Amino acid sequence: DGRPRPLRAFQFKGEDMLREIPLPQVVTAEDVRFAVRTVVVHIGERWPAGTSCRNCHAPFPCRTSWWGRRVLAAWGLSESEIDALVVGGDPHVVVPQHAPIPSQPSRPT
Repeated sequence: DGRPRPLRAFQFKGEDMLREIPLPQVVTAEDVRFAVRTVVVHIGERWPAGTSCRNCHAPFPCRTSWWGRRVLAAWGLSESEIDALVVGGDPHVVVPQHAPIPSQPSRPT
């Protein structure tokens, strides 16, 4: 009919529709700053239908949260250190670099 249609909010139908966000070739301090913000903002919330991301409402862990965790692991942080960042809730915390971990963490199922 030629009239513009109203925009609808993007809804995730499942992570299988979306590819993982690629890791940078070399993780920089700037990547780490973005990753810290990502894991602090994209956290899981329990709902009757299951756990969803507080920010994007995708099933948790969402691909953005997963990207942030992979970047921080590549920077050398352990899972417990990443979890402590999430619990701390400060998106502007400065994370010192540790020795990088040679293998990528496996994606949770």
